[in-house]
Amino acid sequence: MAKCIVCGDYTKFEGGYCAVHYREMKTKGTEVFIPDDEEGLSDKEYNFHYSMIKGRIAETLIQELFLSLKYNVFRYGMENTIPGIMELLKGVRSEVANEIRRMPDFVIQNPKTNEVYFIEVKFRANETFTRKDLPKDYAWENSYIIVVSKKHIKCVSFRELEKGEEITPTSRNYLGSRKEFELDKNTIIEFCDFAVEFFKSV
Repeated sequence: MAKCIVCGDYTKFEGGYCAVHYREMKTKGTEVFIPDDEEGLSDKEYNFHYSMIKGRIAETLIQELFLSLKYNVFRYGMENTIPGIMELLKGVRSEVANEIRRMPDFVIQNPKTNEVYFIEVKFRANETFTRKDLPKDYAWENSYIIVVSKKHIKCVSFRELEKGEEITPTSRNYLGSRKEFELDKNTIIEFCDFAVEFFKSV
């Protein structure tokens, strides 16, 4: 298996960089060696799949968190409701296509109250999420956005974002503090430990 020449993590080819160090070198303006005859993903494709995998890990983490607390959890996003739709919508720009892309990731049901909620999951290494991170015409006004970072799991409702609230490294909008979900804080801390382990090199 090819290894990054800086840290030894997986890379696409011998003598190359992992995704983290590749971006770091490109940001610094350092010339990055890529063999002429190298086959595989383009940089754009590589970054797309890399981001998708990070997002899926964050989604799975939140899904398992709610399942461990006896919630009913239903995958709701476009790739779950309409398998294969992501490939079909590549390059398609229409109101319907945009609406499909923006479907929340989950519908969850509180086992104590039977209330249901739309949940959107985002991974943010910088632990920051604001209203600007959603489209201006975002239609899911009842949704909650859960942000997974390397250290915390935080949550803000769409309506709170509309009022100017944000998730930042210093904000205290932790998922465990959401009264509507009635979650066990110790369980959340354990899942934060999982996040630290999974995302430590991101």
